Formats: sequence, C-alpha cells, structure tokens
Amino acid sequence: MPSVAAPVFGLWSLPLFRIRDNSPMEHPRTRIKVCGFTREQDIDAAVEAGIDAAGFVLYAPSPRAVTPQRAAELARRLPPFVTPVLLFVNADDALLAEAAEAVPQALWQFHGDETPERCDAVTGNGRRPYLRAARIPLGDDAPRFDLLEFIHLYSNAQAILLDAHVDGYGGGGKAFNWSQLPTNVDARLVLSGGLTPANAGDGVRLLRDRCKSLSVDVSSGVESAKGIKDADKIRAFVAAVRAADSTP
Repeated sequence: MPSVAAPVFGLWSLPLFRIRDNSPMEHPRTRIKVCGFTREQDIDAAVEAGIDAAGFVLYAPSPRAVTPQRAAELARRLPPFVTPVLLFVNADDALLAEAAEAVPQALWQFHGDETPERCDAVTGNGRRPYLRAARIPLGDDAPRFDLLEFIHLYSNAQAILLDAHVDGYGGGGKAFNWSQLPTNVDARLVLSGGLTPANAGDGVRLLRDRCKSLSVDVSSGVESAKGIKDADKIRAFVAAVRAADSTP
C-alpha cells in the first residue's frame, strides 16, 4: 500500500476556505481545473489564464496519459496555490506509490471502479485529499443514478466530480443532463463532462446553489487535438466562468 504522508496542500485542499477577490460578486469564486496536460506551453498558458488546478492523467490507455515522472516535470511549472491533480483509473499500489513520490503535493482523483474502501485505504481515510468521479448515465431512459447515496459512500472525498458515463473511463467530452441533479446536495461538487467555453457559464449558474461549493473541470473542451490544449479556448473558458461568478 502506498504511503499517505501528508502532502503540501494547494487551494483545492482547503475544504472550508472560499476565495473572494475585490470585485463585486454575488457568489463564491468557482474553482477551475483543466485536465489532461501533456506539454509545458499548455501549462504556462493555463496558469496565465488563471486556473486553480492542473490535471495529469496517469492511465496508460488515455491519449492524454503521462508517466508520474512526466507529471512531476509539468507540475514543477505550477506556481504556489495552483494545485496539481493526478487522475487514476483502477491503479495498483505500485503506481500510486510511484505517483506519491513523484508529485507529493498532488490531489488525487479516482476515475475508475474504486470502491470506498479502496479510496480510504490508499489515502489514509482522506488524509491525502482526493476527488471521486461519479459517472452519470446519459439519456432520459438511462438508469437512475443516486448521487446522494454515492456521496454518502464516499464521505471522505474532498469533492465529488460529476462526469458522463461513456465507454471507457473519462475524457469522453459528453455532457449529462445537469437539471436532473438534486437541488440539495450537502457536498462539494466538481462539474465535468462536455464543458466548453460556450456552456460552462450555464453549468455554473444552474448548479452553484445546489451544493456546498462548485468547481468545474474541462479537458477536451479546451483542446485543438487530444492532449494538445488551445490557449485561446482556455482563456475563453476561464472568462466564461468568471462572468458567471459575477452575475446573479
């Protein structure tokens, strides 16, 4: 089992801390994560645009996959208070231990079939902060997904990441029906799946009052090709979220 030595916390690891700037806002600042980085120039562009977290995919079948060593190289470009996030899919203990050593300050994201017991075991019952992805079925005739029960099962998670259930794991670029989510979620949520500069603001406005706090996570929606980010799209995405923050 990998070590769970206490990481250096970033903004995403401060569960009760809400950031506000000096501009007039009706709502707390929405945290922004861009996932699937593979290149230095994309990291630099995203940091300049104002992201809060950068995600690295440690799942070999993904077109955005990087090794723990490559994730460490890219994470070293992040300034203080921008959090690296390592995405795992059913990772074994060896990969988790390697990743913990390579990027010790990272938040972990479990995006596969990890059970609550597995997540708790490898994070010391949440002492290493982690996100757990909930894969929401697509289509009006899809089986009902009990988000509140899922949140209860993964009560040690820092937040629950909402993604569409697609073939494979993650990065499908599909959006689920946001309006079907409960209106009284006592947890921190991260909206993901099919987000783009065109719809991110709508998602923020719809869901921010339904949960304790809302963050957003984008990958394919700010790319020119898989694993290749588009600086203009990243800037547009951040601007759309900030515009939503400043409106009722």
